[in-house]
Amino acid sequence: MNEKKSYRLPFFLLTLVLVVGFLVNISWGSIHIPFEETLNALLGQPTETDSWQYIIWNYRIPKGLTAILVGAGLALSGLLMQTLFRNPLAGPFVLGISSGASLGTALLIMGASFFSGVLTQGLIGDISITVAASIGSFLVLFVVMTMASKVRDTMALLIIGLMFGSISAAIVSVLSYFSSAERLQRFVFWSFGSVGDLSWPQLTLLLTMILLGSILSILSIKVLNTLLLGEHYAQSMGIDMKKSRFILIVATGLLAGSITAFAGPIAFVGLAVPHLTRQLFNTSDHRILVPAVLLCGAILMLFCDLLAQLPGSAKVLPINAVTSLFGAPVVIWLLVRKQKMVF
Repeated sequence: MNEKKSYRLPFFLLTLVLVVGFLVNISWGSIHIPFEETLNALLGQPTETDSWQYIIWNYRIPKGLTAILVGAGLALSGLLMQTLFRNPLAGPFVLGISSGASLGTALLIMGASFFSGVLTQGLIGDISITVAASIGSFLVLFVVMTMASKVRDTMALLIIGLMFGSISAAIVSVLSYFSSAERLQRFVFWSFGSVGDLSWPQLTLLLTMILLGSILSILSIKVLNTLLLGEHYAQSMGIDMKKSRFILIVATGLLAGSITAFAGPIAFVGLAVPHLTRQLFNTSDHRILVPAVLLCGAILMLFCDLLAQLPGSAKVLPINAVTSLFGAPVVIWLLVRKQKMVF
């Protein structure tokens, strides 16, 4: 009980930073909107111009909420994978989920160049790209789960996931080689990642997937804590490893797969945030880490989205580049410090 009380202040401060970060995020952009007017729009009060209301409610608020969901989901899925594989360099995409989504998108965008006709042109839209990425990620997830039911060694499952990722990347490379410049450019733009393209219905669907993955993760907290001492210890404690591993893979698939489908492949958030959270809270207890990584991931993604914005300009930096520029040095710093990490 005393341990839980000691974490109340950090959780309160993180929640406060998240709220402030969200407010700053939706008031920051190419079109300057005073902070007071942003608050008026949120409170349902009239703003100076109707266009500000439209921008805030139809673009900036969905973008801010998407950043929160993406950051929280990737951070949580990264924690699940690092604990399951007991590997500090494991991330949410080690199972090939991101590569599967990229393959589905590549087949839609660049594979269509092998066919002709108006039909293929009409098929390539934002919704169809999301559907293709979802199908690709969950097909790879289905194959990995099938393998998980037959492979006992968790590390072997990790290698299988990496090999599926390599196969998907190879097929994407072949498609890129034969694709037209226009379609290749569109695929590259998708690979940059974006949190600003979702409508309210899409955001609702993403929220549903994130909630399902989070609920499965919360229900697996006891298993995650037991896995810190190894699979053999978990089995001696009566944990059904095959079932538990299946649930953790499904949770990761729901989180990482849906995020990649809706926002594109976003790197390093799932890898870096669990390490930062462990440093911040100085604990390996997943009762603390699970809600903590959700908050830290959401805050980090809001921060990266702020960096991606160029005030006074309509241009926005690729969010994937910003997260990589921030996340890669963090991982290098953690490795150089050579601190002992508990898994």
